[in-house]
Amino acid sequence: VGAIVRSASLHEAEFPNTMLAIARAGAGTNNIPCDRCASEGIVVFNTPGANANAVKELVIAGLLLSSRRVVPAIEWAKTLKGNGSEVTKMVEKGKSAFVGPEIRGKKLGVIGLGAIGVLVANAANSLGMKVYGYDPFISIKSAWNLTHNAVYVKDLKEIYENCDYITVHVPLLE
Repeated sequence: VGAIVRSASLHEAEFPNTMLAIARAGAGTNNIPCDRCASEGIVVFNTPGANANAVKELVIAGLLLSSRRVVPAIEWAKTLKGNGSEVTKMVEKGKSAFVGPEIRGKKLGVIGLGAIGVLVANAANSLGMKVYGYDPFISIKSAWNLTHNAVYVKDLKEIYENCDYITVHVPLLE
């Protein structure tokens, strides 16, 4: 018997003695009791990078939504309902509150340059952002895949001091 899990916690789960393996559909295994599984002879593995592109897209969407103040603008637009002919004037008067800065030319700090972090860094670079990357354990594969335009930093302080936005892509460890 085997199990595939995404984000559900298995820490309190009881496993049948026929369980051979648990696969995590995604990066990390913090939702699986790895020590207990090892003692019971259950193999645990994950699929790092399998959902990396989807996560990258969500990170970029979040960056754009927050920078351009899209959600507050939608909420504000909902308040205009029922104002008839006054809506045009209200829009002209109020829309400037939701302009937000463009991300082109801004600096993005990417902490963790694994499968997701590298994709986020490369996408941000393609959108015209200056990318600062930090990962003391960067793999050769990640280094090869990282845009040559990224500034690789060895101290988080450099990201905190220079970047307009910061995104974190590291495993949850003690």
